[in-house]
Amino acid sequence: MNDDVVIKVDLVSKTFRLPHEKNSSLKGLVLNFYKGKRTYETQQVLKAISFEIKRGEFFGIVGRNGSGKSTLLKILAGIYFPTEGEIHISGRLTPFIELGVGFSPELTGRENVFLNGSLLGFNRKEMSSMYDDIVEFAELHRFMDQKLKNYSSGMQVRLAFSIAIRANPDILLLDEVLAVGDAAFQKKCYEYFMELKKNKKTVVLVTHDMGAVRQYCDSAIMIEDGVIIKQGKAEVIAQAYQKLFATEAEAAMKKEMQFKTKIAKEDRWGSGSLMVDKSTINLNDDEVTISVTYIANRKIDPPILGFNIYDSAGTDIVEGNTQRSRKKTYPMEPGEKVIIKWQIPNIFKDDSYNISLSCCDQSTVNFYDWFNKANSFTISRGSPTAAIVAPKVTIKSYSKINGSAE
Repeated sequence: MNDDVVIKVDLVSKTFRLPHEKNSSLKGLVLNFYKGKRTYETQQVLKAISFEIKRGEFFGIVGRNGSGKSTLLKILAGIYFPTEGEIHISGRLTPFIELGVGFSPELTGRENVFLNGSLLGFNRKEMSSMYDDIVEFAELHRFMDQKLKNYSSGMQVRLAFSIAIRANPDILLLDEVLAVGDAAFQKKCYEYFMELKKNKKTVVLVTHDMGAVRQYCDSAIMIEDGVIIKQGKAEVIAQAYQKLFATEAEAAMKKEMQFKTKIAKEDRWGSGSLMVDKSTINLNDDEVTISVTYIANRKIDPPILGFNIYDSAGTDIVEGNTQRSRKKTYPMEPGEKVIIKWQIPNIFKDDSYNISLSCCDQSTVNFYDWFNKANSFTISRGSPTAAIVAPKVTIKSYSKINGSAE
């Protein structure tokens, strides 16, 4: 295996046997065995899955419920073994899959810290040195001498998460645990995962949250019915996943409404309930203004309207939406139009930029219209820079002090 590759999944398949008879007693089990009535149904959850994850990569696995993504994560964690194929892992791995496994409800929070730490391979001395940091992170100072059965589910998850992150492994497996607890604790979780990304830790994330995929992941795969149907950069997979739901919604809507849309299938997709009608760009030295007009093709609830700006390399530079900006939108009737104007400080460096426009419902799953390359603009100040952005920089002062320049 290449030194840069820390996880290699080679033609992995997983099949489960589902018994048709339910035996509620030992007698029933024995009788059915001798009668030859024990029959099974096989369910193939994964089908010849292959991919590689490089050292320091934040890798996403997405797919609908029942697609096989959690089964794949459990195979990587060693909880399941593949029916066929091989897994090669280089480095120490910690799964953040079912937080709190091994906790005892009859023990106190303090006792469970040491119990769970021992399961992670720490001795008592090591756990004693970590204890204060664990309690501080979990924010459970007043409750550590209470029995765990008196904790809320959120408190238990916070304690388990605070212990688990002390393992400091080479590879982390995460299953929908990016945000646990209340808003303050979620902020700590996000800061922790940004630190992982900054420190080039190898992370495998299973999630339904495409915002998390865009924010954290370098690349990803999408699984459907046990096979990889798409793999590539995080933004490509995030759009493909959202398009999957939009395509289904579009098919259902066409049966019901039978209206036509102008949406092309490559650079533009969605159900067509609400569509971009036109867009314009107004560019000056201080601001970039994006004006977008939307038209409704059917009655819809208040939508979320958004945009993404990509540089010539396809990097997502700036994005925004009405939900994030806490801007109230309104229900729309067929034929109604709305116009929204986005103002962005002109901190863009010399380059050409493409704008994607989008609109979806409040779940952020059902997209009405995602329009890639809906518009574009070019910045040419004649002052190239290697930085990501180029804000206006002003020198406040410059003078000599004791013969030296400052």
